[in-house]
Amino acid sequence: MSQSQELENQVAGLVPRAQAGDRDAHEELLRRCHPVVYRWCLVHLGDPDDAADVAQEVLVRVYERLERFAGRSRFTTWLYQVTRNEAFSLRRQLGARLRLTHGLTRTGPPPFEAPKSEAELDRAALADAARSELRRLPPRQREVFALADLDDVPPSEIALRLGMNPITVRAHLFRARRAIRARLLALHPDLVEDYRK
Repeated sequence: MSQSQELENQVAGLVPRAQAGDRDAHEELLRRCHPVVYRWCLVHLGDPDDAADVAQEVLVRVYERLERFAGRSRFTTWLYQVTRNEAFSLRRQLGARLRLTHGLTRTGPPPFEAPKSEAELDRAALADAARSELRRLPPRQREVFALADLDDVPPSEIALRLGMNPITVRAHLFRARRAIRARLLALHPDLVEDYRK
């Protein structure tokens, strides 16, 4: 089950209670939304600090505007639109200073882990290379790819969230997958070939 669908199931009973003024339900709703909102922000912005800032702003907006959610769409669709609008707002503010060169996750000394098998190391290297290539995609392709392949959101739902034609969503997804695959094959043919075995 995708994180979006899991969140949708978790908040189904919380949303009406929070809209009715139940403070505990409101706090629980925000707590459950935070990890998904943060990840969406990270996909849009690429910088963990910016993503954390925008995620907090999104939660403030949800707290202030929850009564505007009328239930005509899925809650996660509405939440995604709020998140996307806030991320684009920050992007406009940052302009040329947008720091897309940072990794999708903060780098630091790796935690101690027991040695891994060669196959596990190859899969990890391939996943790191794929994340790196994801950052190089044009913003719309990156957004569609993240929703489809990382969040497991169906193209019809992506079309609703982004206000796009489902065929256009599929075209962006095809181009994103093709670009990532081509770059991985060009840069790391040994990893891709080993992973197929």
